Amino acid sequence: MRFILIALLTSTLGAQQTHQHEDSDHSGHLGTVEWPTSATSAAHAHFIRGVLYLHSFHYDEAAKAFREAQNADPGDVMSYWGEAMSYTHPVWNEQDTTAARAALRRLAPTTQARLAKARTDRERAWIQAADILYDGNRPKAQRDTLYSQAMEKLHRARPADPEAATFFALALLGLNQGQRDTVTYARAYRIVDSVFRNHPDHPGAAHYLIHAVDDPDHAKLGLDAARRYSSIAPGAGHAQHMTSHIFIAVGMWDEMVAANERAQATIPFLSAHVASWLVYGLIQQGRYREASRWADSMYAQASKSGGRAGASWFAVADMAAAWNGSTHQWSDRWGKLRADTTGNDATVALLGIGLGAAGRGERAVADSMLSGITALRKMETTRLDTLTNPQPWDIQWYGIARARENILRGMILRSEGKREQAFEAFRAAAAIDDSLPVEFGPPNTYKPPHEAAGEVLLEMKRFPEAEQEFRRALARTPRRPSALIGLARATRAQGKSEARAHYIELTRIWKRADSGIAEVEEARAFANAR
Repeated sequence: MRFILIALLTSTLGAQQTHQHEDSDHSGHLGTVEWPTSATSAAHAHFIRGVLYLHSFHYDEAAKAFREAQNADPGDVMSYWGEAMSYTHPVWNEQDTTAARAALRRLAPTTQARLAKARTDRERAWIQAADILYDGNRPKAQRDTLYSQAMEKLHRARPADPEAATFFALALLGLNQGQRDTVTYARAYRIVDSVFRNHPDHPGAAHYLIHAVDDPDHAKLGLDAARRYSSIAPGAGHAQHMTSHIFIAVGMWDEMVAANERAQATIPFLSAHVASWLVYGLIQQGRYREASRWADSMYAQASKSGGRAGASWFAVADMAAAWNGSTHQWSDRWGKLRADTTGNDATVALLGIGLGAAGRGERAVADSMLSGITALRKMETTRLDTLTNPQPWDIQWYGIARARENILRGMILRSEGKREQAFEAFRAAAAIDDSLPVEFGPPNTYKPPHEAAGEVLLEMKRFPEAEQEFRRALARTPRRPSALIGLARATRAQGKSEARAHYIELTRIWKRADSGIAEVEEARAFANAR
């Protein structure tokens, strides 16, 4: 899981949608759900809108809709359930128990009193599940487990209920505290896949299916959902962005860029998360000038925000690191950008600056950035030693920091012509990276270590080994041009006929690339060679 949590993307609904009480609400903006309740007609309309927002992770808007339902029908237990659920964000490992308990207490002060207010057995089961999620002083992980068990019971009692199925699947996705668990995610996938096939306009089914297969090994299972979700919920910015999780995992750069362009169009400000993905995608397409314009806009937004912290400044560092990890344009403005090295996850800025400096041969600057990463990694080592029960994300962050340290060390050694030592550094980084959970989105090592190892092996004319490194890189970052051109070069050097197919694939990725990029010209030349 990347350590920047996905921004909550906001949008505004248009005209009030038609309410069909006890049946369904068909919203042209957020999707379709069917959830009969005992609420008044006016309250039910607000409730359905809140559920639709919940399914697309627009939590603030969901909470507002549920409070409007409460005002319309103070005795409707489901509107209090909905507001309480808006305060837990399973795949992001966020939970505001204080706000959730306050919402439930507004319904009634105790669990028994709340259950007594439920008007139907079905509503009683839902409010009981919410109480279990927020009950007592147990650790979050334990409450999440008990809640998932309650949702499984609810789902088994009503196997044809799409809401019981989708919220059970979402509970499963949050069981490992924001970390991917392949077996549990596969179980969630099977549940929501069935819902998606029977309810193709259900936003939760499409959304949670994407999360369940959001990695290169399984992403193809989510292509149908990714292609549908943006049209299911065109009013939800997160729905537009979320489809790109599948597209990036299979290297569909055109679709990935288009998805984030649509997402940004729904947001009245420049979203740090969306813009970072958009810039990364444009770089892969060879559209460097356009990527620079987006990055410049983010820099301008960050500069106006005051201070040097926050999502905008992190996005600036992220973009600079992506630029220097994916292009050879180290002397351009974004190659030379000195991003802030004191903010959140400073290793990103340090790595980005260091990669650019190594590419330009500025050894002193590169060494200084490497020293900064090493110091932060040592601090994290000390912190981990003090923890009696380190969490998965603690261990993961430490692993990422070590991988970045080795990658930058390798790039410095490579720039000095010390290729064998550089290869050993890249191999050490790759061993760490391979041991970490598969990432979603752009590589958080910025320069994937197998790709870097392949490049230095090419320089050493060890072509079969280089080929294998590039294949390993492409298994984790499919159709990433830097690895794909390396594979083309390695196979061409061995006289393999497949090299031309790789160059042809690159020309498809780079069909809108800027002029004057050496790698693009190389791909076109060999793709057209007979």
